[in-house]
Amino acid sequence: MWHLLAYAVQRNVSLPALCVANGIDEQAFRAGRLPDLTERQVVNLWHQISAATNDPLLGLHLGESLQLAALGIVGELVKFSRTIGEGVAQAAAMLPLVTGLWRMDVETTGPVCTIRFTPEQADSDGPLSFMHRQMLDMLLAFTLHEVNGLVFSRIAPIAVELPYEPADQTEYARVLRCDRIRTGTDCYLRFDRQVWQEPVMTANYEMQQYFLKKAAEMMQEKALRQSLRERVEAYLIANAYLGIPTIEAIAANFNTSARSLQRHLQEEGVTYQQLTDQVRKTLALHYLQARNYPVKEISYMLGYNELSAFTRAFRRWTGTSPSMYRS
Repeated sequence: MWHLLAYAVQRNVSLPALCVANGIDEQAFRAGRLPDLTERQVVNLWHQISAATNDPLLGLHLGESLQLAALGIVGELVKFSRTIGEGVAQAAAMLPLVTGLWRMDVETTGPVCTIRFTPEQADSDGPLSFMHRQMLDMLLAFTLHEVNGLVFSRIAPIAVELPYEPADQTEYARVLRCDRIRTGTDCYLRFDRQVWQEPVMTANYEMQQYFLKKAAEMMQEKALRQSLRERVEAYLIANAYLGIPTIEAIAANFNTSARSLQRHLQEEGVTYQQLTDQVRKTLALHYLQARNYPVKEISYMLGYNELSAFTRAFRRWTGTSPSMYRS
């Protein structure tokens, strides 16, 4: 968020106005200190800066402008890794230190390597809200441009898929260096496998081990601060392709009993049924917006035996039917 605000200033947005509008201490910001912001403050800042710069692709352009230093310890891990593949894998594992909205996975299949982004956190407006899109655009552009700064080659993906229709196809093609950008249900950057073997110019094994140790400590601290509700919700979203598990299955994954899990969730003011309901709503909105699946198939994917049951649930969530929502 500090880098987002700094970028806004470079785009001639008034820092005092942003600080006043969002209750931020301007002097603290100028001194490099940004207080913990509420989710509402973060969402407001993205909207306000996008409007002030007249830039609906704010995240894409922010990602293009950032340097590895913006990622802090995660950027240092990338910088000191031996190859591009190793650096990207380290960044993927430590991405929760940067954002809780998206997960990054690295897959190698045959002659290609894929960097895949998956929504990690449920959002009240669905996984493709304005802020989710901006953060995803930033991660896509940042990932591509920063690996280029570490090698003597110009790296470009051979294919890109986005979970939404690009607002400006030409600009996405320019920033992401790829004319093969398609719209689907997934989000990924796909590269020729040879890219993964490119040696990093600043590789330093000793420094990498030092930052790995520090990053692991930060990840542990973050996990301890995260509520059980957040961890269960994140697990459900991340593993949605496996279906919605029973509470017994989730409890086993969290190394506890179903009764204990339910009790701890109730202490946080929620039940497992409410969490699964929210996740089903999030995924339903995502699948309907993507337009790649018939409503009946979406119903089955979300664990409903009858289309009528899914329709009733969807009306309860949104006040309309799945077909009307898609229209």
